[in-house]
Amino acid sequence: MKNELKSRTGGQLLVDALKVHGVDTAFCVPGESYLAVLDALYDAREAIKLIVCRQEGGAANMAEAYGKLTGKPGICMVTRGPGATNASIGVHTAFQDSTPMILLIGQVGSDFVEREAFQEVDFRRMYGQMAKWVASIDRVERVPEYMSHAFHCAMSGRKGPVVLALPEDMLTQTAAAADTDPYQEVAAHPGAEDIAKLRAMLAASERPLAILGGSGWNTEACADLRKFVEANGLPAGCAFRFQDLFDNTHANYAGDIGIGINPKLAQRVKDADLLLVIGARLGEMTTSGYTLLSVPRPAQKLVHIHAGAEELGRVYQGDLLINSGMPQIAAALAAMAPVESKPWREWTQIAHADYLEWTKPRTIPGRLQLWDVIDHLRQRLPADAILTNGAGNYSGWLHRFYPHRTFRTQLAPTSGAMGYGVPAAIAAKIVRPERTVVSWNGDGCFLMCGQELATAAQYGANVIFIVVNNGMYGTIRMHQEREYPARVHGTALANPDFVLLARAYGAHGELVEETPQFAAAFERALAATEAGKSALIELRIDPQAITPNTTLDALREQALKKR
Repeated sequence: MKNELKSRTGGQLLVDALKVHGVDTAFCVPGESYLAVLDALYDAREAIKLIVCRQEGGAANMAEAYGKLTGKPGICMVTRGPGATNASIGVHTAFQDSTPMILLIGQVGSDFVEREAFQEVDFRRMYGQMAKWVASIDRVERVPEYMSHAFHCAMSGRKGPVVLALPEDMLTQTAAAADTDPYQEVAAHPGAEDIAKLRAMLAASERPLAILGGSGWNTEACADLRKFVEANGLPAGCAFRFQDLFDNTHANYAGDIGIGINPKLAQRVKDADLLLVIGARLGEMTTSGYTLLSVPRPAQKLVHIHAGAEELGRVYQGDLLINSGMPQIAAALAAMAPVESKPWREWTQIAHADYLEWTKPRTIPGRLQLWDVIDHLRQRLPADAILTNGAGNYSGWLHRFYPHRTFRTQLAPTSGAMGYGVPAAIAAKIVRPERTVVSWNGDGCFLMCGQELATAAQYGANVIFIVVNNGMYGTIRMHQEREYPARVHGTALANPDFVLLARAYGAHGELVEETPQFAAAFERALAATEAGKSALIELRIDPQAITPNTTLDALREQALKKR
């Protein structure tokens, strides 16, 4: 009965709140500090699937990936101290990527607080700059209130993570409290004057460019945005690691605006007379270190549309700033009367031609050609396949050469966090078991969360893991050769046998050292996932193949010439 006062423990109140707010999955590493929550989850096990992970960083990354994929807050539960610090990587990613997430941390009892008790940390200070809200639920009767605010906060405006500490004694105390109603997502809408001004600015331009990014999108919003782009003949690019917001095979697609940007696209951003930035924060990676747009006043006319009012004008002053959710602005733009004159038709055509040229085959040193590997994935994978990756030079191959065709087929951290690709893929397969999921990893990146293959096996999350092995932290080695040529130190890796490691976790494992071997190996990996197990393919590449454009020796030679 609505608003009925029911006497429950803090743990029961918390789990009942999760059910009220529609939680169906939670990721955790168990801890004695929140046993009362685990006990309450036992009674809710038919409603809430509990995924037990092998390290809190993996659990937090899974929760973050869940938030990206579903648009709902990902739930992560960890214990105090070490558990909370391990989980911080996922919270930082959720904050920089604007992903809704709620981290619940078991905490020392209120009678022990401020004594530096066992594993005690002040989470308000620890998480203060990487979460939208950090609080401790100190009174059991306020659990429904705090949980309601947590969901509203995570989902309102610019979405992001919330952290709640749960004192151990509070979780076992009882109180008569009523459940709240489910949270409501609150989003701003564009005004009619905003749309009219945007249309007038577009009609007056000659070289417009749309840049799409950020969170809060859904399938309908992407479809509406596509209608707007097509109706007005605009070139559209996607911000760093948001490439699945617009069909990359579309004639209006201009490419991704992030790390390793096409130089012609970078120049196009600079040459544009109007930038329609929809959802993107215009952070360091999307602006090539704040060089594509001048700070604080860009040379281009700027329309910046973002869900968080605090983001508008934060770095760049704009000619038109619109605070709006993505579905709301996309619907308004789709309904807007298209501009009559479109002098940028050739500008759009050339932008797409430049993208196609940029994605043509590139030959690298060695017997294994990564372009051919990506091209096989492009041809073989269904349009709705989900691809995940972490951070490193290896990810540039995927970003540059794999065309995303539908929404939510890319899960990657704009925060640049290593170790994301494995847990994100596992979460994706748990949430969308009917879809093919491929995890693209570097050798260093994979081993940061590789133990989560045990989680994949435990829950039947049958993912294809691909490990690009060059025996080094490649990105750091690249910068090392640029800044301190021939002084290689601290970047070499001694790796395990990845194939045997995969088999130890019960997965299918194969080694690929030559290009012709990959197609058959991938077919066997697909067959393994269909038969009920994960698969791992190790791609052993020449260490010289540091990027699609250059080699380590070439970088060293260029750097030495400058000295």
